[in-house]
Amino acid sequence: MKQLSLENLRTFVTVVELDGFSRAGEVLGRSQPAVSLQIKKLEEQLGTRLFQKQGQRQVVNHAGQKLYELAIPLLKQNDQIFQFFAQKPVSGNLRLGIPSEFATQLLPSIIGSFNNMYPDVTLEVTSSLSASLLQKHRSAPFDLLLTIATDTQNEASDFTLSDDLVWVGSDKHPRNSNSVDLVVAPEGCRYRQRLLVGLTQAGLHHHIRYTISDITGISAAIQEGLGITALARSTVPNHLSIIEDSTLPQLGKIAIQLTVRQQRNKDAVNKLAEFIQSRLAVNLSH
Repeated sequence: MKQLSLENLRTFVTVVELDGFSRAGEVLGRSQPAVSLQIKKLEEQLGTRLFQKQGQRQVVNHAGQKLYELAIPLLKQNDQIFQFFAQKPVSGNLRLGIPSEFATQLLPSIIGSFNNMYPDVTLEVTSSLSASLLQKHRSAPFDLLLTIATDTQNEASDFTLSDDLVWVGSDKHPRNSNSVDLVVAPEGCRYRQRLLVGLTQAGLHHHIRYTISDITGISAAIQEGLGITALARSTVPNHLSIIEDSTLPQLGKIAIQLTVRQQRNKDAVNKLAEFIQSRLAVNLSH
């Protein structure tokens, strides 16, 4: 009876989700040739190609897409079996601090899967501005803290990724070319500071029309035409649009940093950190 290699299958799923062999290798800790070899072995075993060349890239074909859909529940069941028979069940109460825009975009892809695999772990999530989270972290430390920083080379965090800071608005309400109306978070927001400095240096007249710390409120204000804002590219809601306008200043990159404390519930903390890192990598690859 033929047996699929779950290791090769997991590598295949990672390649599809990260849209690239080299990106998958970075996450899995393997070289690109090693990843390619695993995919080749999987194709030989199944007797079909799983990718097709599109320009300089290898993209998943129809057979590969079908395999991806079938592989997800298979790998999930494999993980659940190991989790069930683990000698030491993962449990505990974890405190997670996370910026509001990442709570909206990132948490939905984490909570369901993480809870299914580790039902005995309770998450206590605090969502706020990075500056506020860091202040709270000093008095009552989070087990895991996700923050935004302007210094992409900060070595204080355990895991760092960079993302583009982009202008965001609504297609229904084109911006006024004579003035830049802004919807921003309160003082202390990294995005607010970066966009205000950029507009001032560019000599563009601007006016803050609405201030609110919650990403839902910011999105609603933009949809009503009150102004535009700046967000990390990976967190832009589907109902808003990235503004491509050469008259607006480039905002550069920001650092997404995950800080991990392992003084308690070490296994649970490590598992949640792995989930967050993998989902961040997926979000940033698209």
